[in-house]
Amino acid sequence: MQGRRILIGIGGGIAAYKICEVVSRLFQAGVEVRVILTKASQEFITPLTLTTLSRHRAYTDEGFWQPIHARPVHIELGEWAEVFVIAPLTANTLGKLAHGLADNLLTNTILASCCPVLLAPAMNTEMWEQQAVQRNWQQLLTDSRYHSVGPDAGLLACDRVGAGRMAEPAEIITSIQSLLHTGGKQDLIGKRVLISTGGTREYLDPVRFIGNPSTGKMGLALAQAAKHRGATVTLVHAPATWEVPLGIRAISVVSAAQMQQAMWENFPDADLIVMAAAVADVKPTEYVAEKLPKQLLPASLPLEPVPDILAELGHRKQPHQLLIGFAAQTGDIVTPALEKLSNKKLDGIAANPIDQPDTGFGSDFNQAIFLDKNGRKLTIEPCSKLQLAHHLLDFVKAIN
Repeated sequence: MQGRRILIGIGGGIAAYKICEVVSRLFQAGVEVRVILTKASQEFITPLTLTTLSRHRAYTDEGFWQPIHARPVHIELGEWAEVFVIAPLTANTLGKLAHGLADNLLTNTILASCCPVLLAPAMNTEMWEQQAVQRNWQQLLTDSRYHSVGPDAGLLACDRVGAGRMAEPAEIITSIQSLLHTGGKQDLIGKRVLISTGGTREYLDPVRFIGNPSTGKMGLALAQAAKHRGATVTLVHAPATWEVPLGIRAISVVSAAQMQQAMWENFPDADLIVMAAAVADVKPTEYVAEKLPKQLLPASLPLEPVPDILAELGHRKQPHQLLIGFAAQTGDIVTPALEKLSNKKLDGIAANPIDQPDTGFGSDFNQAIFLDKNGRKLTIEPCSKLQLAHHLLDFVKAIN
């Protein structure tokens, strides 16, 4: 994100304090950040705070109405921004945007810009659920410029528990990253995407299992990227420490057999299937319902293979479906990936090394070589897993 240009407009709500973290993290990532504060937002957060965090003066209505700029400030900011974020989006600003009104710097800059706009609503549940507010919200989202993140449900500042909580900073930043990659294009609208992720566990007894270090972050990134591009996403995930974002259907499983069942049930309706899970290859032949005392643990552990989910899906695949696999390897990553691509009747595969520093299992970063059934090959250098997910979706769109 080095050198990218993000404009953030802050509305008048208590959730404005969360934007400090967004601005700080964006600046630390090398992003150029500019901030507009409405008059109401300054009751919750000061221009000085945002100036300090962004390393650039914050813009307010006071400066907008004074002839101190060579060009109108709303024109300059509107032309400068690659992505415009409005967070928190209040009911007042939402109403103005839905009807094309502009009576302050924030709303004038929206009308003077052409870049994607990310909206993060935040308000009391009763306010959010009002028919007029929902009408404005739905009307605004019919404009392809506007993209949404949240609102979530939870404990609000008014002590109400319900919808209206602004999306967390990490979720806002992820949405910004996607918009920077896609430019706001939602090229997966109408597509149903099924993704598996995480490391399955095959238990010997209630506390001991055969597993692997996969955290499922790659599959989560794929689900986020597909959702941001307009797809309907189902994510089948093994045990994970992260939460599935709003708008993604999640199915939690533990064992390979459970993942197999979930994939079979959802496979017929999917247009694109990405098997990013690290499924165990074997399991203990017997499961003991009570914890085995240490002295009774077997000196050798009899094992049996688990179902090859990817191969089964490859044989069930219909002509309109695309099936993509992952091959986590050490050393030569291409040869085994090509064998897997052919043997399991895949349309494409992502071969990624797990013996490189800060990549693969557990990392926020990854790298890969994409291969497809038509002989195409694309090398993706180390990048965030979200970036890799978008590159993979770009690659898949060219498979025919």
